[in-house]
Amino acid sequence: MARRALLDFEKPLVELEEQIEQIRQLARDSEVDVSQQLLQLETLASRRREDIFSALTPAQKIQVARHPQRPSTLDYIQLLCDSWIELHGDRRGSDDKAMVGGIGRIGDQAVVMLGQQKGRDTKENMARNFGMASPGGYRKAMRLMEHADRFRLPIITFIDTPGAYAGILAEEQGQGEAIAVNLREMFRLRVPIIATVIGEGGSGGALGIGVADRLLMFEHSVYTVASPEACASILWRDAAKAPTAAEALKITGVDLLQLGVIDSVLREPTGGNHWAPLEAAATLRIALLENLSQLQALSEEELLDQRYAKFRRMGRYLDASTPEPARIA
Repeated sequence: MARRALLDFEKPLVELEEQIEQIRQLARDSEVDVSQQLLQLETLASRRREDIFSALTPAQKIQVARHPQRPSTLDYIQLLCDSWIELHGDRRGSDDKAMVGGIGRIGDQAVVMLGQQKGRDTKENMARNFGMASPGGYRKAMRLMEHADRFRLPIITFIDTPGAYAGILAEEQGQGEAIAVNLREMFRLRVPIIATVIGEGGSGGALGIGVADRLLMFEHSVYTVASPEACASILWRDAAKAPTAAEALKITGVDLLQLGVIDSVLREPTGGNHWAPLEAAATLRIALLENLSQLQALSEEELLDQRYAKFRRMGRYLDASTPEPARIA
């Protein structure tokens, strides 16, 4: 089993992890009963990890969201779906590997699922372009969503990208236009749309598949108009001030729930989703089915009206005399 990569703020756990591994090795190599010592150390490590992850700063949450072992779109699809068929291509000559999607089944419910896909290592990240989709990727996503609309299949999207690919070729191929078309067209789709920020949701690249009736977000994910590094470089010409920018940008689930941008924050296992991906997938499955049940009870007209109203409310100024709109817990 591959060893989990530890983040810098997890360093206090390193010594404990090493002691636990040494005791496990001793138990394997001898007949000495070390179960009590092992239990004590594992309990202590669990408490320390919980203390650390319950008080993460926005900058630290970004590190968790970008963790190389954090479950990806394809990981969740495989864990959630009882059956799955990946579909390829935008029917315009492109099949962007940074955007994946297809038809799956969660229990008895057939759905179209799609999202950005990052790699586990440098080689795979190069093939997936680090989860930064090209115009063809967003056109492929739109093709799959139109397929869902035609056959009345709910749409589930997974957001995990630092942003859309911003290279010269992408601009020449119409990156801005491709994302803008998705934003416009997703508002007219007649089926429920549920989006989940599973890692890093950055800029227009995230919005290109993020116009949804329900926008969910994992506890240690981030959702932002620009990366804190880019924001710090623009405002102060100093990327080292990224932690300050992260605080100001309000990129965490708690902040965005209070602002009315997202609808629900999903709790993560202690240590983040990469520590217990099966538990994370189980939490997501329950949330998806619950929200899907609520949305499928609406008529098409009610669904479209609520989707439009949801986005019109974002950014509305509330003075002290105006009651704050209800939030979904």
